[in-house]
Amino acid sequence: MPRTTIAPTDPVLVEQGKLLDFVDRVTQRPETPEEYVRQEIAKSLVREYGYSRWQISVEQPIRLGSRRPRVDLAVYSNAESREQGDIRLIIECKAPSVVPASRRHGVEQLKSYMAACPNAEFGMWTNGADRVCFRRFERDGELVFDEVLDIPASGETSDAAEQPTVAQLIPAGSDALLFAFRRCHNYITGNQGLQKPEAFWELLKLIFCKIQDERGSERLQFYAAASERHGINGPLKVKQRVGRLFAEVRAEYDTIFASNDEIALDPSVLAFLVAQLQMYSLLESDVDVKGRAYEEIVGANLRGDRGEFFTPRNVCNMCVDMLRPTETDTILDPACGTGGFLITAMNHVYEEMKRSEARRGGTQARREVALRQRVQRFASRSIFGIDLNPNLVKSSKMNMVMNNDGSGGLFQGNSLARPAMWSEELRDENSLDRVDILFTNPPFGSKIPIDDPSILSQFDLGHAWRYEEQTDSWYMTDRLQKSQPPEILFIERCVQFLTPGTGRMAIVLPDGILGSPGLGYVREWILTNTRVLASIDLHTDTFQPHVSVQTSVLVLERKDSATIARETASGVRSAYEVFLAVVERIGHDKRGNITYVRDDEGNEIVEEIAESDLRIEFGDPTPAESHVQRKRIDDDTPEVARAFREWLTDRGL
Repeated sequence: MPRTTIAPTDPVLVEQGKLLDFVDRVTQRPETPEEYVRQEIAKSLVREYGYSRWQISVEQPIRLGSRRPRVDLAVYSNAESREQGDIRLIIECKAPSVVPASRRHGVEQLKSYMAACPNAEFGMWTNGADRVCFRRFERDGELVFDEVLDIPASGETSDAAEQPTVAQLIPAGSDALLFAFRRCHNYITGNQGLQKPEAFWELLKLIFCKIQDERGSERLQFYAAASERHGINGPLKVKQRVGRLFAEVRAEYDTIFASNDEIALDPSVLAFLVAQLQMYSLLESDVDVKGRAYEEIVGANLRGDRGEFFTPRNVCNMCVDMLRPTETDTILDPACGTGGFLITAMNHVYEEMKRSEARRGGTQARREVALRQRVQRFASRSIFGIDLNPNLVKSSKMNMVMNNDGSGGLFQGNSLARPAMWSEELRDENSLDRVDILFTNPPFGSKIPIDDPSILSQFDLGHAWRYEEQTDSWYMTDRLQKSQPPEILFIERCVQFLTPGTGRMAIVLPDGILGSPGLGYVREWILTNTRVLASIDLHTDTFQPHVSVQTSVLVLERKDSATIARETASGVRSAYEVFLAVVERIGHDKRGNITYVRDDEGNEIVEEIAESDLRIEFGDPTPAESHVQRKRIDDDTPEVARAFREWLTDRGL
C-alpha cells in the first residue's frame, strides 16, 4: 500500500546497538540477528495477518512445570487479556544460524510451549530462512501437532475456506517478501535436490504464475489449502492449478519461457512454496520491497565473473531523480543486468502518470483504466535494456513484469558489437542517436578485456592516443589498442546512443577514469563530445559487501555535431559550470549492514511516519492508517539529487 510521511513527533533516540520494539514502540532491545527476525514477524502479524498490537505480547512468561520460560511472541484472543489460557498463537523466532531440528531451540521447544497453553491452537517457528507452522489438536486422547501451511489471520476461523480473493491479498511490507523468497529457495534446494541456480529458476516460474493469477479473474488459483499440504491427492490438485497458470505464462511470455518448459517440482514441494507466497500481492507490493527481495535472490545465484555487480537501489533512485525521465522520453540501459535502473525509471514515470490522472479528475474507474493504458504504452514503447548475459536478461524481464510489465524492450546482445551484428529486433528498437535518457552501470575490469579488433575499430577510444606535452592535448592515432577494459568503450557507445544536443546519461564509472594520468585521453574524448553536467563521488562502501571498488557517477549531455565542429575549429571549448558532490554516507557499511542517523552521543534517531495498511476485520480487508517509528537511514543520495535539481533550475538547464 502507499506510504505517506507525516510531520514527525519529537524524534526518539535509540541507543547504539539497540532497536525500537515494533509492538510497544517504547522498549529498546539489543539489535541481534534473532531480534531482527522477531521484529519482522511482529510487523507481519500486524500488517499482513491483521492482529492488533494490543493482542501481541513480546517475551511473555508462561508456566511450564516449575519453569517460567518467555515466549518470543504470544498472540491473545482479545486485547485485554494476558492470561496464559487466552493465548491463541505462539511464535518462536530464532537467529538464522539456528535450525528447526535443534534439540534446544528448534520446533520441539515451540511444541512444549503450545502444550502448556491450553488454547494455543496454532504456532510458528522461524529463523527468517525456515518457517514451520503447527496446529494443535487431540487425537485418541493424545496431543498432536500437525504441520500446516500457515497460521490464521485475525478474524479467520481455523477451518475457514482457504481460497483467497484478490481483495484479500496483502502487499508485502518491510522484509517479509525477502524472508518468503529465502524460505522458498532454501526449501527447493533442501527438498527437491536441485542446485541453487536451478532452484532459482523454479522459484521464478512460480513468481510468474503468482503475477499471472493476480492479473486474472477474481477467483484465484494460486493457493494451497491446509488439506492440500499432505498426502497424494491434495498436492496434485495444487500442481494442476499452478500448471494451468504456467501454461498461460508460457504463451504470454514466449521470449522468456520455451514452449516445452514445465514446473519441475514435486507436488508436495510445490504446495509448500505456494503457501508461502499466496497471501501476498506481488503487483501491489512496494517497489523497494520487491527490488530488495528479488535482487538478493538473483545476486546469490546469477552474479558472474564478468565484472557484474548490481547497482544499489539508492544509487538508482539518485540517478533517476537527477535526470527525471518523462512519459515522452526514450530510456535505455545498455548493460541492464537485472533491470534496476529501468525499473526505477519506469516507476518514477508511473508516479508522474498517477499524479497526472488525479489532476484530470473523473471516476476512480476511469483513472485506473487510463493509467493502465498509459503505463502499458510507455513500458512497451519507451523502456529498453540490453545485456550480454542471457540469464540476466531473462531475470530482468521477470523483474520488469513484477514491476508494471516492461519486459518487451529487453534484449540479449553485446552492446559493444557493431550494430550490424545485432539481431534484427534489437537493431529496430535500439538504433543509435535516438535515446533521450540513458542510465547504466557497465561491467568493469581489466580481467574482462575487449580485444576483438572488429569491436575496437568502431571506437575512438578503441585506438591508441598520443599525448603532446607542448599543447597539453591528446591525439588519436590510427593504431588500435591491443585490448581495452569494457567500461571505457561503454562510455563512447553510450554517448552514441544519445540524441545529439539533448540526450543525457548517468553512468557509474571507476574513479581511475576520472583521475588516472594514463587515461587522460578518455577525459579528452568526454570533454570534446559531451557537456559534463555532474560528477558524484560515491562512498567507498557503495558496492560492499560484494565488491570493493571506488566509483563515481558521471552525468553527461551529448553535444551536437555543430558544437563539436565549432569548438574543434577554434581550439577552445565553451566554459561552463559542473555540479560536484561527494556522497559521504551511503546508508550501509562495508558488511552491508544498514547505517542510521545518530545524535552527537551515538544514539540512533527514530522518526514517526504514517503508513497505509490493510486490516482484516471480520474476515474482510479494510484500509487503515497506523503511525510507526522508523530509523532514518544515513544516506546522502536523496540530498545529492535534490541539490542537483535545484542547481539545474537555477541555471535554466
